[in-house]
Amino acid sequence: MNIDIIAGARPNFMKIAPIIHAIQKKQEQNIDISFRLIHTGQHFDQNMSGSFFEQLEIPEPNVNLGAGGGTQAEQTASIMIGYETLLMQKTSDLCLVVGDVTSTMACSIVAKKNECKSGTC
Repeated sequence: MNIDIIAGARPNFMKIAPIIHAIQKKQEQNIDISFRLIHTGQHFDQNMSGSFFEQLEIPEPNVNLGAGGGTQAEQTASIMIGYETLLMQKTSDLCLVVGDVTSTMACSIVAKKNECKSGTC
């Protein structure tokens, strides 16, 4: 199973850390599960680089959609276009989003339209 884990704001990364740790434990048990960590770039802050991922013991994101800045509509559009492009390059079995931020809404819509199951926490 391939899971896209979406995070766009600092609180999202805190919420996904235990999910990533659980997946990593399953991988150690030879369970066929993988994830792609996607940072939408909704909130970009220097504090989120380097030591932040180290402190949470999670890997750097596989992809950063770089959607920070602009109006909420511009940001939403940028996230949706970026995630759709990513799904067209490599599909996923499940899109996992956490929280109630723009990234959550945007990626959920794209996942649904691309027939990827979405789960919201």
